[in-house]
Amino acid sequence: MNIIEYISQPWPWYVAGPLIGLTVPTLLIIGNKTFGISSSMRHICAACIPGNLPFFKYDWKKEIWNLFFVAGIFLGGVLAVSLLGNPEPIVVNPNLTEELNGYGITDYSSLMPSEIFNWANLFTIKGFIMMVVGGFLIGFGTRYGGGCTSGHAIMGLSTLQWPSLVATCCFMLGGILVANFVLPFILNL
Repeated sequence: MNIIEYISQPWPWYVAGPLIGLTVPTLLIIGNKTFGISSSMRHICAACIPGNLPFFKYDWKKEIWNLFFVAGIFLGGVLAVSLLGNPEPIVVNPNLTEELNGYGITDYSSLMPSEIFNWANLFTIKGFIMMVVGGFLIGFGTRYGGGCTSGHAIMGLSTLQWPSLVATCCFMLGGILVANFVLPFILNL
């Protein structure tokens, strides 16, 4: 198996997880930097929005490394999809497939089910809740919680921050509750 075939296959958790985890000490050792993605949006707004908002009045240029980091993540994703994309449908557990079939979700050819996430569906109640309300809640929760899941669960836990432990537990509890009680209700609309 050549290198392209090897890296185009899904990696097991015990390889990918430690590689992601090693980002934390690498950033701390290289320049005492913290890992987090949501802060990059604040830096972009501080750089691009001319205004007198106190939240954006800081020296964002000191955090420009974060913008390059996020750009690297984006470009890495584009390269991975372009060069290493797997044309096969996504493998979904048979029990989940059966459950999703009950909601009319049968297309697994992309990362998100096209029966829900498409432009025409945006103007339905289900699509509006899933895309607009869901997007708002993610953005609001990230700001209200002081960071995103990657910042709290990867960086915050590894540096033993109590608020990150609380936030990560709440992420998990919220995900379990929404997946088991809220999502079935929305999918039945």
